[in-house]
Amino acid sequence: MRRLPPATVFCLAALLPFAARPARALQAAPGDHAAHHRFVLPSFTFEDGTTLSNTVVSYGTYGRLNAARDNVILLPSSYMADHHDNDWLIGPGLALDTTRWFLVATELFGNGHSSSPSNTPEPHHGPRFPRATIRDNIEAVHHLLVGELHVRRLAAVIGFSMGAEQAFQWAVSYPDFMDRIVALAGTARCWPHGKVRLDAEIAAIRSDTAFRGGDYTTPPRDGIRLFGLVWAGWLTSQEWWHDELWKGPSWPPGDSYESVVSYFADSLFTGLDANDLILQAETWRQHDVGTTKAFDGSLARALGAIRARVLYMPVATDLYFPVSDARAEAKLIQRVELVPIPSVWGHVAGGGGDEGAKPFINARIADFLREPSP
Repeated sequence: MRRLPPATVFCLAALLPFAARPARALQAAPGDHAAHHRFVLPSFTFEDGTTLSNTVVSYGTYGRLNAARDNVILLPSSYMADHHDNDWLIGPGLALDTTRWFLVATELFGNGHSSSPSNTPEPHHGPRFPRATIRDNIEAVHHLLVGELHVRRLAAVIGFSMGAEQAFQWAVSYPDFMDRIVALAGTARCWPHGKVRLDAEIAAIRSDTAFRGGDYTTPPRDGIRLFGLVWAGWLTSQEWWHDELWKGPSWPPGDSYESVVSYFADSLFTGLDANDLILQAETWRQHDVGTTKAFDGSLARALGAIRARVLYMPVATDLYFPVSDARAEAKLIQRVELVPIPSVWGHVAGGGGDEGAKPFINARIADFLREPSP
């Protein structure tokens, strides 16, 4: 989940027209230390059987690829985020120092930059876009890494929220492709409690009469507003609301209950496409590494097959991905360190939303990456 207003997060959208071109660098915004790229697959078949022409993966890179091509860390994005999702981990003195690491930060299908319902022409525009899964995203990025960047192994995959879901899927789908994974505030499957929340959010958008089954001519603003209101009750924690931690200089903007709720309802998702919001919510909802081919729906078998070392960092007060779910999954993984993040900021703490937790997370990831390779 991104932590900035949509206008900030999606300022790159105009730079990413849909076109059948090879990967190429795009002009960076002033002060932006990422190189912007787009990778186009001439044809890509999704798990639902749909084949999409000119399938785009938007991504950013940081640092330099070394001669041995063995200093690569993959940073898959979270819900509706762009490749700046993990910037708070990147830089001198932080976990991901670009004098050492070459970082590839990819963007999920449906974020409005990579192929999405909103930017794909007919016959797959809007609600007719393929029902993209986490595994679909993994396969497309695997093509990018191997075919375009000529990377044969990753030092690590590090992801927050839906990025953590992707990290687990990478370790299951390609067990010998990386040395380590770091899962921040995200699990290897979407458990039933999370599905209930996502069902409510999706239904909120679809209930708007302007939605028209996804073929809207004007945005379903009331539905998106309700979507944001449901989001508000889950994103942080009960303690965060009880202690009124919105007061102060940090996110979110506002100094009263009313102003914070208004931010969630009226600002957080303003300007984003409803079909894009639904697609990524459904991608999140249906994820389960146990449904990977060869595991016959068994989460235990899939997690037991992971060979990479795993740093599993749930947030102590996360309502999206509770610590109890992480503990249950960690018992099924062979080489895992379960390190809960001490924070009352709930889910957002795993994505850098709690200033007090940032040093703890950065230090723990840095230590994990410094440990001898397996």
